[in-house]
Amino acid sequence: MKNKITTYSLAHHKSLFANANNDKEYFYIQAEDHPYISEPYRAESYAIEFLRKGSIVMQTKLKKVVIHAPAIITLGPSVIRSFAKDSEEILIDIIFFKSQFFLHNQANVFFLSQYEFFENSDMHVFHLEKKNKTKFEQIFSLLKQSLDNNSNHQPSILRGYLYILIYELDFIKQITPNETIQNPIFEKFKEILSKEFLNQRSVQYYADALNVTRKYLSEIIKNNSGKTASDWIEEIIVLEAKVLLQNKEVTINQISDTLNFPNQSGFGRFFKNATGISPLEYRRKTI
Repeated sequence: MKNKITTYSLAHHKSLFANANNDKEYFYIQAEDHPYISEPYRAESYAIEFLRKGSIVMQTKLKKVVIHAPAIITLGPSVIRSFAKDSEEILIDIIFFKSQFFLHNQANVFFLSQYEFFENSDMHVFHLEKKNKTKFEQIFSLLKQSLDNNSNHQPSILRGYLYILIYELDFIKQITPNETIQNPIFEKFKEILSKEFLNQRSVQYYADALNVTRKYLSEIIKNNSGKTASDWIEEIIVLEAKVLLQNKEVTINQISDTLNFPNQSGFGRFFKNATGISPLEYRRKTI
């Protein structure tokens, strides 16, 4: 069932931008607009985005942020994301690349996964100070030049610039205090929830996993997010359901099974209570 989860292919991403046609495992675009995809989705490729002008609304998993230029955005394939418009005028550079392209000749197949900013919703956005803005302008300019010059060494040159981008972003993370870190129990709850929500939707399970009482866990989550633990569990299940429902090759009954509901009608009631529409209505609206 896992391979049935809807993802945006690299070809589909290319189709969202004018004049972005090639058959390679990567592509670069500088755009004055962004395909604002409001429904949650995953992608098969990595993306590093340089927001030069304007602002954009991005949601990854359950975290929604308004991103103002200048900023770098990093997204890994497994991240559920959606975008909404915030400003009339933006300028954004995006490099998309498949992991198999980047890892060519790389002995460490886990190289990309060791950088949390590709997968962790609290780390996707890098707000740039003036000196870093200048640095990334230079890197992206060189990257664009290498792609405009269609030499035989283009893939190797591009990998070199991607390594530079990743190392520079990792350095920024190391020297920048993380002001988004909240209560460690809340942080651990989010981590466990992202791994276990398909099988565990009881608040008591997460309280036991964290060695705290259900009441104490609920208080911490409410104080740190304004939402209850039950809200978090419900919202992440709904998010996964929306991604799955966009794949018409998967039946609603299969989705119900994947999400561990006892039957399709139970899943239908849950989804309608949470969203106001049935799973079938949502599918018809989005496909």
